[in-house]
Amino acid sequence: MSRRRRKRRDEGVNLTPLIDVVFLLLIFFMVSMSFSRETRLAVALPQAQGGAPEDEPVEPIRLGVDRAGRYAIAGQQLAASDVTALMAALQQAAGGDSSRPVIVAADGDAPHRAVVKVMDAATRLGFSRLRLAVEQPQETRFDE
Repeated sequence: MSRRRRKRRDEGVNLTPLIDVVFLLLIFFMVSMSFSRETRLAVALPQAQGGAPEDEPVEPIRLGVDRAGRYAIAGQQLAASDVTALMAALQQAAGGDSSRPVIVAADGDAPHRAVVKVMDAATRLGFSRLRLAVEQPQETRFDE
């Protein structure tokens, strides 16, 4: 009784090499792809529509930044515009009380760097109640 072995026919395509090739191509394209970073962003800043600020038990320190990046505390313009001079003026205006609120009124065209300097100086001195002053937008009524 000798049985002859029948040869099995290959019934289908072996997908393993195909998957390997596709995977390698995917890795190649991911590695060779160049990512471009946008250096300029079009940013439209929102307008603030909030209620009137609550009455403060302590008088806040008002710090102004004009469009040229110059600083003024309580209406007195600072001679220097570096962080150390700003910190000294803030500390003098606060009288050593870092719990007083600081209101930063920056011009709309003021450089961002100038506003960040104010926030950095106030944070270094321990002020935690910082506010940015904004204008209320003009209301447009369409039912008139």
